[in-house]
Amino acid sequence: MKAGIVGLPNVGKSTLFNCLSSAKAQAANFPFCTIDAQLGQVSVPDERLTRLAEIVKPGRIVPAVCDIVDIAGLVKGASKGEGLGNQFLANIRECDAIIHVLRCFDDSGIVHVDGSVDPVRDKEIIDMELQLKDLETLENRAKRVEKAARVGGDKAAKIEMDVIDAYRKALLEGKSARTVTFDTEDETAAAKSLFLLTAKPVLYVCNVDDKSASTGNVHTERVAEAIKDEDAEMLVISAQTEADIAELETYEEKHMFLEDMGLSESGCNRLIKAIYSLLTLQTFITAGEMEVKAWTFRKGWKAPQCAGVIHTDFEKGFIRAEVIKYDDYIKYGSEAAVREAGKMGVEGKEYVVQDGDIMHFRFNV
Repeated sequence: MKAGIVGLPNVGKSTLFNCLSSAKAQAANFPFCTIDAQLGQVSVPDERLTRLAEIVKPGRIVPAVCDIVDIAGLVKGASKGEGLGNQFLANIRECDAIIHVLRCFDDSGIVHVDGSVDPVRDKEIIDMELQLKDLETLENRAKRVEKAARVGGDKAAKIEMDVIDAYRKALLEGKSARTVTFDTEDETAAAKSLFLLTAKPVLYVCNVDDKSASTGNVHTERVAEAIKDEDAEMLVISAQTEADIAELETYEEKHMFLEDMGLSESGCNRLIKAIYSLLTLQTFITAGEMEVKAWTFRKGWKAPQCAGVIHTDFEKGFIRAEVIKYDDYIKYGSEAAVREAGKMGVEGKEYVVQDGDIMHFRFNV
C-alpha cells in the first residue's frame, strides 16, 4: 500500500518526506526541485509493541511499515500536460491514498509558484486538475460502454454507465469522485474499476510555521472550512519543526523539544498513523522470544486472511486462531497467565480480526 505526497511546488512536500523516511529527497527553494517520484518506507509508531517487549523480552521488535511516495509538484494545466503533469498524474494513479500538502505559512523568502499564500486556492487548483483528468477518463470509458448499455441491453454495461453518469455529474459540479456513494455491490465494483484519481482517500496536511504547530492559524482555519463537506481528514504540521526534531539524536532531546513546542507527539508520528488509518490498515501482533512483530492487514479481514499475511500455507491450512486482547496481555503479564485466567479466545474462520489482537495461528497443510 502506497500513499503519495502531492501539492504545488515549494509547499514543503520533500521536507516532509525527508522527515518521514530515511530517504533524502532534494529539498530546495525553486519549483520542480523534485522531478522523479521518490519512494520511502516508514515504520508505523506503535507504543503497544514497546509495552509487550517489556514483558516478553524478545530478540527484536518489528513494527509495521507503509510506503510513502514524494511526487513532483503540480501546476495549473497539469491535466493537459503542463509542467510535469503527465508524470505527476501517472504517479498519483499508482498510489492508494493522497497526502495533499498545503502551504499555510507566510515567508517572503520562499517562492510561491502563484505569488501569494492561499491554501484554499492551491487546493482548488489541484482538485480541478485531478477532476479534469477524471472527466477525461470517464468520457473515454463512456465511449466504450454507452452503446451496449443504452441499446444492447447489457446489464453490467448499464450499471457501469449509471456509475459513470453519477461521477460525471459530481465532477462537473466541482466535486471529487470520493463524495459519490453507491448502494449496491455491483455499482461499487464498477466504480472501483474506473480507478479515478479523485476517488482516492485524501489527507490534507497543513504545513505551518513553528509558532502555529500546536494551534494552527488563519490559513488552517480556512482549509478546515473548505473541506468540511468532503470525505477527507486534515492534519496541522510544521515540516521545518519536524526537520529540526529529526536532527536531534536522543529520545530525551526530542521529548524536551516537543514539550517546548507544546506538542505531546511529533507531527511525523501523527502523520504516519493518519496515513495508516487512511489506507484502512490495522495491525495484529505476534509475540514470542524471537520477536514482537506487527503485521498489517486490511480492516474487516477475517482470521484466515490475516494468517495468510504471515505465510500462504497458514491461510490454506487454517484450523483456528488463538487470540489475546492487548489489554488482557498487559493486565495479566504473560501468555500463560492469560490462558489461566480464561481470557484467550479460540476463533474460527469467521472471526473478524481486531486492531491490536495478539494472534497465534494453528494450521495444517
